[in-house]
Amino acid sequence: MLTLYSYWRSTAAYRVRIALNLKGLTCRQVPVHLLKDGGQQHSAEYRALNPQELVPLLVDGEVRVAQSLAILEYLDEVYPLPALLPADPAQRAEVRALALHIACDVHPLNNLRVLQYLANELGVDEEAKNTWYRHWVDTGLTAVEQGLAAFEGRLSLGQHPGYLEACLIPQLYNARRFNCALDAYPRILAMAARCESLEAFQQAAPEVQPDAQ
Repeated sequence: MLTLYSYWRSTAAYRVRIALNLKGLTCRQVPVHLLKDGGQQHSAEYRALNPQELVPLLVDGEVRVAQSLAILEYLDEVYPLPALLPADPAQRAEVRALALHIACDVHPLNNLRVLQYLANELGVDEEAKNTWYRHWVDTGLTAVEQGLAAFEGRLSLGQHPGYLEACLIPQLYNARRFNCALDAYPRILAMAARCESLEAFQQAAPEVQPDAQ
């Protein structure tokens, strides 16, 4: 059985949970609390599994895969059906480009350790920290909104969600959590509405995870 080291509010782990559900794969979850005990991801036990000291981590037999997008790629190669990426190379690149923008340009500026550093090391107050957060979310989602014009109202696999949506929905969840204004993103909201009605996304939502608080 696949094992996923996860944290209920981790955006990156959320992506992987969606992908696993879209593929219908059974997975045992092992919670790694990112706040308790100074962050359980920094423990010697977990560091031995994942020297990056981050979640998610997927274990498949003797194989360990860190980083959410690497996990999505691994799942699509080892468990190819149903696919997460389009078959056409140009469309596949288009999907990857948007997903990478979310995962590599938007999310890292707003993840837990960055927010903790702003507050704890630089003394940034809550209001300023949230302004930082919303600025980078707005910048990122503006680009995604423009990129989605190419899909003409379709999902990334036509009538089905996949790789792109597994990255977009968790980022949108965070934007809502931090009260970001979303009216300027009708394409994103329409795509999210289609996805969030599906069981694969509902079962991956943070609030229904075994370690949710």
